Order: sequence, then structure tokens, then C-alpha cells
Amino acid sequence: MTEFPKGFLWGGATAANQLEGGYQEGGKGLSIADALPGGPERFKIVNQPDFNWTLDEKQYTYPNHNGIDHYHRFKEDIALFAEMGFKCYRFSIAWSRIFPKGDETEPNQAGLAFYDALIAECLKYNIEPVITISHYEMPLYLAQHYGGWKNKALIKFYERFADVVLTRYHKQVKYWMTFNEINSAFHFPVMGQGLVPANGANEMQNIYQAWHNQFVASALAVKMGHALDEKLQIGCMILYATAYSYDANPVNQLATLQHNQDFNFFCGDVQVRGEYPAYTNRLMNHFGFEFNDLDWTDEELALLKQNPVDYIGFSYYMSSTINETAADAELASGNLIGGVKNPFLKASEWGWQIDPIGLRIALNELYNRYEKPLFIVENGLGAIDQINDQHEVNDDYRIDYLREHIEAMRSAIADGVDVMGYTPWGCIDLVSASTGQMSKRYGFIYVDLDDAGHGTLNRYKKRSFDWYQKVIASNGATL
Repeated sequence: MTEFPKGFLWGGATAANQLEGGYQEGGKGLSIADALPGGPERFKIVNQPDFNWTLDEKQYTYPNHNGIDHYHRFKEDIALFAEMGFKCYRFSIAWSRIFPKGDETEPNQAGLAFYDALIAECLKYNIEPVITISHYEMPLYLAQHYGGWKNKALIKFYERFADVVLTRYHKQVKYWMTFNEINSAFHFPVMGQGLVPANGANEMQNIYQAWHNQFVASALAVKMGHALDEKLQIGCMILYATAYSYDANPVNQLATLQHNQDFNFFCGDVQVRGEYPAYTNRLMNHFGFEFNDLDWTDEELALLKQNPVDYIGFSYYMSSTINETAADAELASGNLIGGVKNPFLKASEWGWQIDPIGLRIALNELYNRYEKPLFIVENGLGAIDQINDQHEVNDDYRIDYLREHIEAMRSAIADGVDVMGYTPWGCIDLVSASTGQMSKRYGFIYVDLDDAGHGTLNRYKKRSFDWYQKVIASNGATL
């Protein structure tokens, strides 16, 4: 049996906007996540032409405002992670907690003090912090008054933010990622770029301009981090969904190849290789423009080339199946990135197609393309958990899901892939990014909170808690 590498980073992952709460405490400003209504219609609401980031608390609920109150309970939560044996903990720093509007010149000291304490608590238990600098939570003011990431002014604002946190924490934190699931904007630019129809989300040129600006900002962060300490590991982070052609029809084979280029590889090609790929204009021409229509400079392209990322972090939840030849093919209803239903796969309660072998394929595809270390920083099963009167949650379905994906990861390591670590998503229950629900649970720890925001917020260990504890203690030998 292939062993996991010594020092493998077992842990878990969260995002500030989905668990912290305290949305106006300690001088924090509003983030775009604070303006996203709760509920499964979340994306439908924000994609309406009249959505302009205005909060309407009479009509909607905003579960991100309170999250699971990690802001006040982080010591309790970190202690539970330590009990599981976490070697690392991936979390994000809320930009609007450090720069409430985003365009200030001086950081909010109360916000920094919170992360001082959070990082210290991790290190107290020898848990390695893995920090995402920007995880779907840019300051709301930057979306409202600057139009989101399509505005090049955000490069300077992000650079200032990254400089503050890298300078303050580089001695305590070795592992960083610049943007969460940067390529997700291809399908939903609201989260990563702050773009909705009202400020340009329906124009693909705006999305590519926003990406360019983020690529430049990311390269600046890499440059700053390496200047502080050349041993810092600063990665990109992409949403990866292994893609299959539905059949051997060359039309579908070509469509799958282009889907991979357009979605799975484009952002990684720029951030890892340091330059725009050969297919860039083919991709942009499809949407009616070309690379030279974007606002870019030779200096920016040189910056990208000189400051590629050190590793590739990625999320993996599902695969997608491409069928361009059948107009009546059944769609995979829950897949965030589209595609048709794969008859060989089961699906989660939210319709996400479960595909452990697809993770092994993803790891091989990414490593063969880039030959840089890979870090699976999100993977997990969103499910409706039932808790009994003894506060027990029997989530064998989650254990089965994770076991199969860890086995696939082990097989990829046997294939020769360099895998750094594994941090399952939502290691403690939190607010779902896609649906704004608490009922879509991922964690090893149950949080007593419902979709309406009612509950004690008490934490309870699920069956998967003890299982994952054994996995980590055995370095993946006991599954």
C-alpha cells in the first residue's frame, strides 16, 4: 500500500465569510458575502438585472452576517481541530476586517488583532496555518463604488492588503493562496470578482479584464512574499472539475478539450506558467473580443512571467460530462459548472456528481501539465445531517465519500504525483457559499443552527470526527 509522504498536511478548510460572523464587530466593513441573500435562490437573485448590492433585510435573510460565530468561538473550534489531529488549517483573512472599505491607506488594527489571536491559537497546537488572502469576500464598497475587479484600481488595493498581512504574518505562516477558486468566475463572477449584471457580469470581456487584474495582483503578492522570505509557499487556487466527453464523437471530444482549456486550465496556465496560453485568442474570440482589447501593459506581462506561484491549490467536488451533439441530453442539475448527467455516477442530495476516480484523474492531469506540488484544499460532501437526542450524528455517507477520495489521492501518489496535503471543506459546519444554507452540511463537527438562524450554536462531534482523527493519526493508513 502506497504511504502518504512524511509531513503530509492533513487538516480542514473554511472561509471567513462563511463561519466568522461578527460582521460589523471590531471595525469590520461589509463584504460582498454580507450582501448575498440566504437560501437556494441566492444565485438567481444576484443575477437579476436590478440587483445592485443593496441589502434588503425585510425581504431576505443574510446568514453570512452571523456565520457560526467563529469570531467569538474560535478557541473552542481550534481546540476541536487539534483534537482531530489537524496538521494544518486552511482559513481566509476577511479583507473588509483589515480594510473595511478596501481603499483605505491604513489597516484596521482591531481586525489584525483578531487574526493575531487566531494564528496564535493554531500555533499553540502546532497546527500550520494555510491562509487564503481573498476568499469570496472582497469589501462591498469596492464592488459598489469601483465596479469590482474589472477596475484596475483594485490591483493597488489588493497589493496593500496583501502587503499588510504578508508582512505581519510571514514568520508564522508558510503557506498562502492568493485567490480562492479564481476560475469560478467563468460561471459565477459574483463571488470572486464582485461582478453582477448591474456592473458588468454579462460581458465576458469584463470577466477576462478582471482576471487579468487578479493575475497581476497575485503576482505582486508572490513577489512581496518571496522578498520577505524566499521559503514562503504562495499558491494559486482553482476549482477543478475533471471533464469527460459523453462519447467518442469527435465533436464531443473537441468540446471537452476546449472546455478543459477554457475552465480547468486557463487561470492555472497564467499563474503557474507565468504567461497567457496559446489558445487565449481562440477562447476570447468566442466571446467577440481578443487579448489586445484588454487593458494590459508589457510591464504587467513581465511581472506575471517573473512571479509564478509555487504550488497549485484546488478544490474538487465533482466531475462534468460534455455532450454537444444531443440537444435533449439530461443535464446534471446540481453541477455548478454545467454538463450533462453521467450515467455511471451517483449524485449528492444537491445533484453534485460523486466521482472519486475523477480526483485521481485531476491530480494526474494537473501534475503532468505543471509539474508543481498539488494541494487539495477543498473536497467534501454537502448533506442533510440528522442529529439525535444524544447529539450524535451518524454520517457514514460522508465517511464513505471521503474514504473513496483519499484512496484516489493515494493512487495518484502511487502514479508519481506530488501531493502536499488534504484539507476537506467545511471541517466544521458553516454557511454554504452556493445556497446560503446551514442545512447543506460538510463538517466533522455539527453546529446547532438552522437555515433561519435559530439554534444554540453548540458544537457536537459527528461520527466522521473520530474516523478522520484515526486517518490523520495513521497518516492515511487507516481508512
